[in-house]
Amino acid sequence: MSMSVSGDGGGDDEPMVEMNTTPLIDVMLVLLIMFIITIPVMTHAVKLDMPRPTDAPPPPVPPEVVDIEIDFDGTIVWNGQVVPSLQVLESYFRQEAQKDPQPELHLRPDARARYDVVAKVLAAAQHNRMQKIGFVNTAEFRDD
Repeated sequence: MSMSVSGDGGGDDEPMVEMNTTPLIDVMLVLLIMFIITIPVMTHAVKLDMPRPTDAPPPPVPPEVVDIEIDFDGTIVWNGQVVPSLQVLESYFRQEAQKDPQPELHLRPDARARYDVVAKVLAAAQHNRMQKIGFVNTAEFRDD
């Protein structure tokens, strides 16, 4: 860009005819950067051997469920049968841990059950390598 400066203090009343291209260049650079960013990245194709519809795996077998209830007085119930002691419960856990697949343990403690009884049942299950343990029907513990 050139600019003429007159030595007499700018006596020319002629308008400047030259266009200011700086904003135009700025806008063009922004548009160019946006265009480059929005270009989709080329992805490399990977061949996959997908299973054929006739090779469908058999439907999964639902796991066996063992219901363990803990009453307010510390009574432990295994699938509807009262467990006389913690040692008997551990023997049940050992038998169930040998199965393949391992059954799921659904633990239903009473809202008034003592924490130490529940903790002992959980510790016995973990000690005997039971892997699938869950609390069921805990809606009664919520304070709504």
